[in-house]
Amino acid sequence: MDEKIKISILCDLYGKLLTEKQFEFLNDYYNNDLSLSEIAENNNITRQAVRDIIKKGEKKLFEYEEKLFFMKRMLNQEKTIQHILSELSKIEKDSSDKKVANILETIKQELNCLV
Repeated sequence: MDEKIKISILCDLYGKLLTEKQFEFLNDYYNNDLSLSEIAENNNITRQAVRDIIKKGEKKLFEYEEKLFFMKRMLNQEKTIQHILSELSKIEKDSSDKKVANILETIKQELNCLV
């Protein structure tokens, strides 16, 4: 997985555990696609100060994930759900029973809400 995507996901999961500035700068940099210079200008600080705050925030995010594994579990859960959906589609395709097909469709819709 791309590092930027990984940090963006970690920021969504653990962002509230960061300082307000760390969260704001990480969000601006990774989700709003602002440059270090733009963030520095918007906050009247140096580009280096922005970089330091972002690096400290990134380090914290990875420390939280290392201890809590929320992203790892979430990605594994999504992978499992996709596999289950694939298997349900196979069963649905092979089944001629309308009742079974309706039940499978309901299950698939509920699983899609989890992804």
